[in-house]
Amino acid sequence: MKKIILAIIISISALTLKAQEYLPTEADLNQFLNSKLYVVLESNPIAAYNFKIQEAVKNAWSLTEFEFISLDQFEEMYNDPDKSFLMMTQVVFQNDKTKVRYNFLHIFIGKEGLDTFEDLPDIAAIPLSYTEVDEEFWVYKMESLVRFMQTHIQNMRDNPGMIKKNIFEYYNEFTKDIKQKTLYLVKDEVAPNINTEAKIKKIYPYKVKFVTRKEIEEAIENRDEDVVYLHKVGPQGTRLRARCYKIIIGAQDANFYYFNWHWVQKGKNFDGFLDKDFKELAKKK
Repeated sequence: MKKIILAIIISISALTLKAQEYLPTEADLNQFLNSKLYVVLESNPIAAYNFKIQEAVKNAWSLTEFEFISLDQFEEMYNDPDKSFLMMTQVVFQNDKTKVRYNFLHIFIGKEGLDTFEDLPDIAAIPLSYTEVDEEFWVYKMESLVRFMQTHIQNMRDNPGMIKKNIFEYYNEFTKDIKQKTLYLVKDEVAPNINTEAKIKKIYPYKVKFVTRKEIEEAIENRDEDVVYLHKVGPQGTRLRARCYKIIIGAQDANFYYFNWHWVQKGKNFDGFLDKDFKELAKKK
């Protein structure tokens, strides 16, 4: 797996600046588990994100106590080690010549003595979208992404070795189980040369269903154990050259079943799931 994906799942030390790889320590996890989680809302009161993150946390979060706060309140609290924070951030990867900004969902722990919140230690992070992409393309998955972060933290707590090795050695074990489930896909997120069930069956002879984003949201809400879905983070036509990240997530367990990325360029490499991704899924045993 490509190194940049490792940075995505384990952690990203950034808010609106450059991403740095950071591995949470066992002490960080213990601090987090003994803290209260403050969920930071966006400054725009009518942002769909604000409604969805509150709904997601109320429905899915059970690991710690939580409270919703404003960005102004966060700026007064982040030096407190008894507090932790769930918030949407903007991330730029170091050494990335495209200078693309991504929206990430991040969990941080408070730390004394910092002059800026940009140096807060991460506990977990997951990409949501390119910053230019409308909320409608990603916000409906918020409950599942919150549940993944909670499960990921529990996994690190129960398996401390995960913190020290490639995290994908753990999550790769789930890839083979995709064949027992129905893969939900949105048609505009699958390459045109492979965007029918008949075409897919030729290289991936397992259960696939093209659905609407609303149907994926309903599968997440119902925690459908038979469904996995694609979480695609791509430019949606906003850039000529960009990365497309592809993550398959369980609707019930919120586990990661597959993750990869490729370059999107004008005239080649569609912004979405490719035939080679189906081939990768099919060969997993």
